[in-house]
Amino acid sequence: MKITSNPYRAGQKLIEGAPFPSTNVARASELIARCLSAAETPLRDVQGLADVANLWVKDERGRMGLGSFKALGAAYVIARHAAEIAETPDNTTLPGRTYVTASAGNHGLSVASGARRFGADAVVYIAETVPESFAERLREQGAKVVREGADYAASMDAASNAAQDNSWTLLSDSSWEGYFDLPHILMEGYLQMAAEAARQCPQVPTHIILQAGVGGMAGAVAAYARTVWGDAPQIIVVEPDAAPALQASIEAGACVFADGPDSVMGRLDCKEPSLIALNGLARDADRFLTLSDAQVTGHLPAMAAAGIATTASGGAGVAAVMNSEVRRALGIGADARVLCFLSEIAE
Repeated sequence: MKITSNPYRAGQKLIEGAPFPSTNVARASELIARCLSAAETPLRDVQGLADVANLWVKDERGRMGLGSFKALGAAYVIARHAAEIAETPDNTTLPGRTYVTASAGNHGLSVASGARRFGADAVVYIAETVPESFAERLREQGAKVVREGADYAASMDAASNAAQDNSWTLLSDSSWEGYFDLPHILMEGYLQMAAEAARQCPQVPTHIILQAGVGGMAGAVAAYARTVWGDAPQIIVVEPDAAPALQASIEAGACVFADGPDSVMGRLDCKEPSLIALNGLARDADRFLTLSDAQVTGHLPAMAAAGIATTASGGAGVAAVMNSEVRRALGIGADARVLCFLSEIAE
């Protein structure tokens, strides 16, 4: 376990050329209601997992039938494109358009689902190590699946090359120098989840704990939380100790590549942050926490017994508040009201 306090909190951009995350929840909610019919997910008041007054868990496992919060991301971008063409877009709106991405998990499903809804094509590159069961889930959503590369980075390079060679639209859930527009829109879709949680919480949380890979979900939720609750909640970002990309970047004062071994928190095992998310979290997060695989997986059986079964990636934030050592280090006392996000279904 390592905790880093954020010296940039409430300050200027850390990455000057990148934007801050959007907080335009009205635009996101209107489009999602009109084009995606994404039903609200529940906020669960989970008892008995941690010595706190309230443990509120926003349960994203049922989002749009895709099993994770990322259903609100890529599909939202594609819906935006469709809505620019038609007032009531449908599966005939985007014929001939192809979206391409790389994925090791839920983002690819959102791209495939969004493309299918509006009549576009989806091509998803996956690495050699990605299970065939995931490839089948992508095909069920209508995607063409291409295996290329030994790891995610290699499959993303292949997707980027394919986009250039075929004039396809590259739709990543991360952002880097020169690639900001689509991931900025994608993160805006996540605001729907944050706005629901804010409405559902009976009181202002004292702490918000957000797991992060490249940081898209954490950046969007933290930005919205500051608009509705100001400085009241402490916002803590959780990463695997094998991939502390955000924590290391905050410590360095610049975007850095945080190399390390593979983590069982596969969807959080990201070695380089999204620049948009990094800007947002440098402004909005109070502390950055890293946990080992064992510190997360050890709590998964108790989560399942409490009715919130998930993966190590999906439950890292909940695992953090369940850990008494973490609570002491973060000053989370018995009177705390903690908001977490259960970001994906159990595998």
